[in-house]
Amino acid sequence: MADPPGCCAACATCLLCPYSCQWITAKKEKRKGLRTTKCDCSWFLFLFCVFLFTLVWLYFAIIILNDLHNFNEFIFKEKKLWFDWSLVLLIATAVLITYSSALLVLALCLQLCGQPLKLHWLHKILLILTALVVAAAFTGLGIKWAEEWRSAQISLQATGPFLHIGVVGGMTLLAWPLASFFYHTHNTGLKVFLLLMYCTVMIALYLAPLGITSPCIMEENQLPPKPALVGHRGAPMLAPENTLMSLHKAVDCDVQVFETDIMVSADGVPFLMHDEELTRTTNVQAVFPERAALNSTAFNWTDLQQLDAGSWFLERKPFHTVESLSDDDRYQATKQRIPSLGQALEAAKQSNISIMFDLRPENHSDYQNFVNATLGVILQSGIPLQQVLWLPDGFREQVKQQAPGVQQVYGRKRLQNEKEPLLHVNLPYQDMSSEEIRQYRQDNISVNLYVVNKPWLFSVLWCSGVSSVTTNACQVLKEMKHPIWLLPSSTYLMIWIVVDCVSFLTILWAFLLLKKCSHRRRPAESETDVLLTKINSLMQE
Repeated sequence: MADPPGCCAACATCLLCPYSCQWITAKKEKRKGLRTTKCDCSWFLFLFCVFLFTLVWLYFAIIILNDLHNFNEFIFKEKKLWFDWSLVLLIATAVLITYSSALLVLALCLQLCGQPLKLHWLHKILLILTALVVAAAFTGLGIKWAEEWRSAQISLQATGPFLHIGVVGGMTLLAWPLASFFYHTHNTGLKVFLLLMYCTVMIALYLAPLGITSPCIMEENQLPPKPALVGHRGAPMLAPENTLMSLHKAVDCDVQVFETDIMVSADGVPFLMHDEELTRTTNVQAVFPERAALNSTAFNWTDLQQLDAGSWFLERKPFHTVESLSDDDRYQATKQRIPSLGQALEAAKQSNISIMFDLRPENHSDYQNFVNATLGVILQSGIPLQQVLWLPDGFREQVKQQAPGVQQVYGRKRLQNEKEPLLHVNLPYQDMSSEEIRQYRQDNISVNLYVVNKPWLFSVLWCSGVSSVTTNACQVLKEMKHPIWLLPSSTYLMIWIVVDCVSFLTILWAFLLLKKCSHRRRPAESETDVLLTKINSLMQE
């Protein structure tokens, strides 16, 4: 295959070596017989599909980062091993996407230079392994973490308009190698098939905005108020979770509600603790090694006060923000102890913030006594009852009778035959659509969604009109004065039209330009063929 103008022998060789894993010189006699076969085209198509597959996984990996701390906690609960799996996820994804994209770029450059697409067998094996790894990742995601599929759907409300522009741009650039292949191949059927496929995809992309919806496509004056912040176990990125230090750090972040979890000790003292066991957030294995696996409720309050509830935060570094803590914060973390509910209520009262909690474990045989003990501490604390948000469903009617001023928060959506209207709901952010949030807002129902850590997700929920969000990253969301993006519908329409028109004109220019270049080369090739024929005839004579 003759080198087209602009592709020197050295360039052709440099492109062929990493793709074909062979040192092939640019001399024709060394490349004689090397042509792109149908099998080679099939492998190029497979390469393109693997690239798209890994690109989709990269998108999912970025979305998963919002909830990956929950995955880290799940692994610790199952294996008693703490590790920041976000590092593994990002490094593995970066390797896969870099490898497949590098191969694809090489293949496209080879096609533009008129070189054969002879993919080496080692690359073929690695591409198959890449596809299997990504398929396994998606399968595991669907089996063990199915709610992340809903997270991906929500993310499209934040990224949809920009993904559309990016995909249109990528497919537009693909017109150059496609046009080069179109004018070099002599297989009419393949040419028609590829052209029809490409045109179909581009038409679908040009019309895609008709199906793109986002709550952030609105006028500036329609933007709802910024959602209030609820500190998930306080400010767990700045201090050990469920400690008084974490509560005070959350107050510094302007949170309006401190969200926590309550356990009740063996001698009836409610205290702050999320896990049923104490191993993750205390040094119970060092202080009470023979009792470390017991439920938190099996310890009395005197035993619990002996435990260090802060040093683990510095040792395990559950969030990357631990590295940036000041020396004073590090010292304060080592002094943290498990706080009682009474201490937390006193701190909330002094800071004038509300406290929302769940009571664990719900399936405990002594759960009613847990409710009574918790309610007793609340009533004795002197905190205004409207600052207490009650989440537990068990014995809720009893709580309403004994403390009617406590705000009842429900972990479910409203029912059609609701006996009394719900005023507050607390749900995972995946469980409510933008339309439902707007409807609840119109009906004066306060909606709190959890756990929201990334600005893109906070922006979507802000535009949707959510009342508040529970977050680990209060220090990040506090600084947001505006959603990441907000576009009036007229502006988005203009962007849509401009992008489509520029893309169409670029594709048209690519095909016309390469057609003109191919016509210029044909006379030269014909003259060369005639000359070679004459030389061959003379030699035979």
